[in-house]
Amino acid sequence: MILLLPMADQRIPSPTPAGPRQKTSLPARILAGLVLGALLGGLASAFAGEDRQALDWIVSRVTEPAGRIFLRLLLMIVIPLVFSTLALAVAGMADIRRLGRVGIKTLLYTLIVSGLSVVIGLTLANTIQPGKRIAPETRSQLVERYRGAAEQLGSPPRFGSAIENLVPDNPLAAMTRNPPDMLGIMVFALIFGLGLMLLPPEKAAPVTSVLEGVYEAVAKIIDLVMRLAPYGVFALLFTMTARFGFALLESLLWFVVTVVAGLAFQQFVVYSVILRFLARTRPLDFFRQIESVMLTAFSTSSSNATLPTALKVARENLRLPPRISNFVLTIGATANQNGTALYEGVTVLFLAQVFGVNLSLDQQVFLVVMAVLAGVGTAGVPSGSIPFIMLILQQVNVPMEGIAIIIGIDRILDMCRTVLNVTGDLVAATYISRTEEAIPEPTTTPT
Repeated sequence: MILLLPMADQRIPSPTPAGPRQKTSLPARILAGLVLGALLGGLASAFAGEDRQALDWIVSRVTEPAGRIFLRLLLMIVIPLVFSTLALAVAGMADIRRLGRVGIKTLLYTLIVSGLSVVIGLTLANTIQPGKRIAPETRSQLVERYRGAAEQLGSPPRFGSAIENLVPDNPLAAMTRNPPDMLGIMVFALIFGLGLMLLPPEKAAPVTSVLEGVYEAVAKIIDLVMRLAPYGVFALLFTMTARFGFALLESLLWFVVTVVAGLAFQQFVVYSVILRFLARTRPLDFFRQIESVMLTAFSTSSSNATLPTALKVARENLRLPPRISNFVLTIGATANQNGTALYEGVTVLFLAQVFGVNLSLDQQVFLVVMAVLAGVGTAGVPSGSIPFIMLILQQVNVPMEGIAIIIGIDRILDMCRTVLNVTGDLVAATYISRTEEAIPEPTTTPT
């Protein structure tokens, strides 16, 4: 916003002391932590040579515990985050009874397009194989280092057995297991949200208010924890490069290429097809009209923070019926996160490749299901997907400590995938609006 100051006094102002120094942005500090941690760890590894006693002491007593504390801070909020966001997403669809086909189309669109985005990401990851583009000796060291953590997780679930245990007989037991039964928790949250949706509003309101409070508290905790991210990233990257040298970081470029390629394909190919052939809208005109939304999403890395701008653009630029667009965009800010689902699938497969964990076809189908549900349950705040990725890693027998490899560059990719998330919400609103007759706004009779 531009502030217009009074211009009555046109004299040249005398020099004044400089104001307070502008605070460095969080993404810049995370990037600095990434670079410094990787550089200092790699240099320490190179200069230590054969005598690594002092370096091993620093890693095992200082940087590794600090990095694990940062990861545990993220991990401890996963279950309340999953339960509250998924239950609220379904409970918020109480308007299904009023909007009928609009609500059903929103739900089906979210599941189908999110699933498609994950398949695109996994196809690229299987083709490019970014996790295998590191030196064999480095991969062997990684597997040896984290073998104990992987063995504690047990065998990765097969898709058939996951279907058999889809509904947990004891949701609390599913939450207290190590690792937790995330698919069971997600299914229970969906069923609980469905129960809330079917209740009369006055009876569901108290429970919904509690869940909203839990969600807001967890989102605030994520915000607070991410303020520690520069230090956590420094500790994690120092630990990794001090142990394995710079060779481990070579595959990160291929990981970034894979993620960005998947996001770009979904943004400019899949969405263009939906707009052109299903929504009967010219894609170039559409992207021009939502430029402000994409810029806001890129700068904030938050679907929730972008929601007001998206609602305004849908109403004023795209001319969508408010009672349809408001519903679809509000639900989509939490549930329709195509970019997040794609990113989670690529990240898990990338780290599985790094650690030499071969996921079979049915396990990758299981991964698609988990990534879609995680995309629905991910909080629409910066780095909200990190806790979900850590638990999906546990589900497929990949050490969750491996998240340290990508967490330093997550914020940059978060900005990119948030653009895809909010674009997908507007594409969904446009498609559903074009396939439904405009619902007339309620009118009031003058008295």
